[in-house]
Amino acid sequence: MIVCSCNALSHKDVEAAIDSGASRPAEIYSARRCKAQCGNCVPGMLCMLRSALRDRDPAAAAASERAGSGCLLADTDRMSMS
Repeated sequence: MIVCSCNALSHKDVEAAIDSGASRPAEIYSARRCKAQCGNCVPGMLCMLRSALRDRDPAAAAASERAGSGCLLADTDRMSMS
């Protein structure tokens, strides 16, 4: 699924950048050698980043939940679809 229309980034591109250590949207763009254009994809990327954080570090995930991630699980599930 396309996450960023401006740069034609798919969810697989975003996931690969996250798996390579990206922890901010700017790092995802950098990994794919592009820049943010309109910014509409940033909330979705943040959802994917938070989901990866929850999967990797339960303590950090708890802190994120307390701070209010602003990310719906359904949005993350929809983006993770192949």
